[in-house]
Amino acid sequence: MNVTILADNTVATGIPKGLRGEWGFSAAIGDVLFDTGQSSAALDNARLLDVGTGFDDIVLSHAHYDHTKGLEAFLDPFERPTVYCHPDVWNGRFIREPADGRTLDEPVHIGIPYSRAEVETGADIVEHRGPVEVRDDVFALGEIPRPHDDNPVHLREEDGELVDDSVPDDQSVAVETEDGTALVLGCCHAGLRNTIEHAETVTNTEVRFVIGGTHLVARDADEIHDLADWLEGKLDLFAGTHCTGFQAEKILSERLPEAFRSVGVGSSLELPPRA
Repeated sequence: MNVTILADNTVATGIPKGLRGEWGFSAAIGDVLFDTGQSSAALDNARLLDVGTGFDDIVLSHAHYDHTKGLEAFLDPFERPTVYCHPDVWNGRFIREPADGRTLDEPVHIGIPYSRAEVETGADIVEHRGPVEVRDDVFALGEIPRPHDDNPVHLREEDGELVDDSVPDDQSVAVETEDGTALVLGCCHAGLRNTIEHAETVTNTEVRFVIGGTHLVARDADEIHDLADWLEGKLDLFAGTHCTGFQAEKILSERLPEAFRSVGVGSSLELPPRA
């Protein structure tokens, strides 16, 4: 099974020509689509990379537009793919203070730009809080316990009010292989250590491969080094994307030199066979 990056902030290769990057994330995990980026880029890149575009199973990591807005391009009222998501994915999400330090006069909506009813016109929806086996040995992890640090961000709508958003809908995908679990992350708002430990509980095998957005962009250098201490010797592959951040990539490339790999749109990472 290959994990192919279809949407990311950067493009990893000039061939095939025409690959596009954007702020967001999407990956093909074998025949499963995980997240959809924020435009048609994931679909267009999938065509160029010849990974196919007719996914029967689509997993959404969380509500934010940079992971969900591209969903429309993969819906089909005739083939009707199955979309797996947390029930809170439909709740309104907003930003008032962007990363550039501004405070906006009015909050801007940054959640999924489609209603549940709109998505249902082109897909079957499976809402879940617990883990779900999407395909053999491929699990959408559902809501993740958080005994360690997590990565809350921005605001959510709750009972008509805007409150701090812990992003409870954040989930990742775990793939069982003969060499351990591969973990594919959207933004990892639940926190990387929390997500790894939960994946290991679900699959009953150690996580050996980590691919995707880790939201370490929100962590300072000391916190990243603390995480590296915990990860050291644990992983065979660390391929951070999207919201991992330049500082974290630099630190982890130095701390985990054997496991670290720089990736982007067009990268295809081969996982070991299934157990």
